[in-house]
Amino acid sequence: MAETKREIERKYEATEKTTVPDLVGTGGVAAVRDEGVMDLDAVYYDTEDLRLAADALTLRRRTGGADEGWHLKFPVSSGIRDEIRAPLSETLPASLDRLLRSRLRGAAVVPVVRLRSRRDVRHLLDLDGRPLAELSVDTVHADRLTGTGQAAWTEIEVELADGADETLLDAVEERLRKADIRPSAAASKLARALEETGASLPAREDGGGAPGTAGHAVLAYVREQVDAIVAFDPAVRRDLPDAVHQMRVACRRLRSSFKSYRKVLDRGVTDRVGEELKWLAGELGAARDEEVLTARLNARLDELPNTLRLGPVRARLRARGARRAEDARTRALAALDSPRHLALLETLDALLADPPLRKAAAHDAPEVLAHAVRKDFDRLAGRVERALALDPGHERDLALHAARKAAKRTRYAADAARPTLGKPAKRLAKRVKAVQSLLGEHQDSVVARTALREIAVQAHAAGETAFTWGLLYGREEAAALAGERELPALWKRAAAPELRAALSH
Repeated sequence: MAETKREIERKYEATEKTTVPDLVGTGGVAAVRDEGVMDLDAVYYDTEDLRLAADALTLRRRTGGADEGWHLKFPVSSGIRDEIRAPLSETLPASLDRLLRSRLRGAAVVPVVRLRSRRDVRHLLDLDGRPLAELSVDTVHADRLTGTGQAAWTEIEVELADGADETLLDAVEERLRKADIRPSAAASKLARALEETGASLPAREDGGGAPGTAGHAVLAYVREQVDAIVAFDPAVRRDLPDAVHQMRVACRRLRSSFKSYRKVLDRGVTDRVGEELKWLAGELGAARDEEVLTARLNARLDELPNTLRLGPVRARLRARGARRAEDARTRALAALDSPRHLALLETLDALLADPPLRKAAAHDAPEVLAHAVRKDFDRLAGRVERALALDPGHERDLALHAARKAAKRTRYAADAARPTLGKPAKRLAKRVKAVQSLLGEHQDSVVARTALREIAVQAHAAGETAFTWGLLYGREEAAALAGERELPALWKRAAAPELRAALSH
């Protein structure tokens, strides 16, 4: 079974003659304990074209040390990685293979680099003898296994202990700098080994237009969303917070950009891709929608005094949420494991390598992008005005939901245009986001009311009182009406003529 460890570390240049300074008194270090020397032997795996290394991922099989086995590392931020560990075996464990599926797509991993290290380990301890960090001096020998090349170096690695304050690393670094020990330029041992043995990482194959053109600007945004879809695939599998939501948003942004910038990218091609993105977002959506709904209903229950929470309302809501969440997660993982998902990823890469550019793609980006944003904004204006003209009720609910979708599209179009249009696009996106958020709250209330009615029927059938569920239904109805009253003023601010005029080019 795989386990995950958050790895927070920093690396420093050293030589065999480098002397580590005394760190007692540095950042709460009360003592330094020598743990001895160990020999580590690690073989790093990648595809033949090094696509994992290109995404700053490392996959290794290591023997020696307390944590021997398979290690897969995902970058989190500078100096921070999540290391997923699996027991030692001859072949890549299935648990790690699934996390790499969006990158590998059926390609085999092969040994690319072997690193043999002699590691001199010391533990930095606090006053109670608890480890704050591990400092090691590593003498490394690297051999390329796909090609020829060798390299050798010495480095110092300082890794924070679980639960320790990250400011300790700052204090240790300051002390090391005073001893003329400088941070390493390489992000990892593998990155250094590849660089020093002359390996070439795969280059992007985007076939966009020249810088400054609409094609170049739109494809940069498309690439950003495609990268997000690939990156959030393993995060969804690991059930990381907000991963499903972010992957779904990337699908929606990409699909929306195809529609907004149809004068740049041929919809004869992108519409088919958009349908596949709609499918993937829908499969992911069940998990996200249930998460949002459960959180909303729990919050509504929290607002009620105990005297109005009648019957086993918490238990019923908890059981409903757990059952539906499990079903939704199963559905999301099935989609990610499907051939259809891999085919979509391949199609997106092909689209970027050979994009279906139209004539407008060669025009100046500001003019084309501003026109597209204004057009989406005008579409949004029509939907909001239609919704506001209707009486409260089911038809208005549907119209407000349609306006919410238009608000998302306008916001995404403005976000894509921000690098080109600057502050006007940023201001428009911000104001439209406020409208979208209000409309989103309204739609969440509509969904919540449907769920509350279903729960009330089930509770009544089980012989329970439905009083609390009816009370929450009424509160959701009141919240929706309050949002509808707030909308005209919020929309007036978003629809200010000068804001739209600022997008003129």
